[in-house]
Amino acid sequence: MLSNMLAIDIVDTLKNLWESMGFTQGSWGNYVMLLISFALMYLAIVKKYEPLLLLPIAFGMFLINIPGAERVVWGSYAEGAAHDYENVLPETRGLLWYLYYGVQHVIYPPLIFLGIGAMTDFGPLISNPKSMLIGAAAQLGIFLTLIGAVALGFTGAAAAAIAIIGGADGPTAIYVASKLAPNLLSQIAIAAYSYMALIPIIQKPIMKLCTTKKERMIRMKQLRSVSKLEKVIFPILVTLIVGILLPDAIPLLGMLMLGNLLRESGVCDRLSSQAQNGLMNTITIFLGVSVGCKAKADIFLTVDTLSIVLLGLIAFCFGTVGGLLMAKLMNKLSGGKINPLIGSAGVSAVPMAARISEDMGRKYDPQNHLLMHAMGPNVAGVIGSAIAAGALLACFG
Repeated sequence: MLSNMLAIDIVDTLKNLWESMGFTQGSWGNYVMLLISFALMYLAIVKKYEPLLLLPIAFGMFLINIPGAERVVWGSYAEGAAHDYENVLPETRGLLWYLYYGVQHVIYPPLIFLGIGAMTDFGPLISNPKSMLIGAAAQLGIFLTLIGAVALGFTGAAAAAIAIIGGADGPTAIYVASKLAPNLLSQIAIAAYSYMALIPIIQKPIMKLCTTKKERMIRMKQLRSVSKLEKVIFPILVTLIVGILLPDAIPLLGMLMLGNLLRESGVCDRLSSQAQNGLMNTITIFLGVSVGCKAKADIFLTVDTLSIVLLGLIAFCFGTVGGLLMAKLMNKLSGGKINPLIGSAGVSAVPMAARISEDMGRKYDPQNHLLMHAMGPNVAGVIGSAIAAGALLACFG
């Protein structure tokens, strides 16, 4: 009798062990998503495409799609309950559920902006305020894509979240998607960071198409020096003006300007260093893994994902075109003193887009240095994308 009971216990134990294994719980979609995560890891590690965030995103995607792992790293839902963040059973909540709190409540993106502000020198923009026009024009892709997404059947809120990809600003894309279309967060974030990583491939042909060889060889005068007083007043003044006109932009723009004020004040070196190093690195890991863990097969492997990828590319391309066309116009109005190549830096991928302008300029004239001139539009693009995000939230939030 005892031996029979022992045998039954062993069988039940082995049965429970087998049922807990991923082999019995996975679907073909899980394995497709694992392959996609491997591809993203390859791009991050081997190709070095935006590795600081693309690698955590890829690994978050990898963890959540391991068959059977979701209930451990994320949690389980009550029977019949919608698979929303709030519906995860409290006693089953895993590590990724807690990390995702910062995305769900839109904490991580503003903190990323704090670090970006602490790392960024606004001097080139202050020295040449006309650069703000280029940054504004580079938001063209956002508003054209908004129209296109609505035409494809997306709701206004979802279309706005997709369109913000055109700003080439990952944290802003995540911020807007978290507010307006949380169900599309993973697709939008991965599309945004993928295109940011592919900036050299995407932008250079557009730059050649929109400019002449003569324009690419224009040398620009050295920027004037900017005083410390100007650098201290700038973030305060911008926050005040934008805050009064568009309060919805303040969570992103305010943190950006606080980080910059910590940098330029000269009295908060420890805080500035922490914002641009320890805090920035920690939040980047949390944000990347949290976004990646939402890329589950049933959400990601849809027709909507393909539409978002295509619309994101259109948004990014037209953002680049908008900046270049504005720079060409400014070149005409200035009598040929502005190199239109700096227009492509109007998208807010700091400082990569500015480096592309520098590389293209030196390709046609090795002695031509456009980096600091391009940083003005580049920084303006960061501010412009935050303002555009605020405008979209005000309209569709």
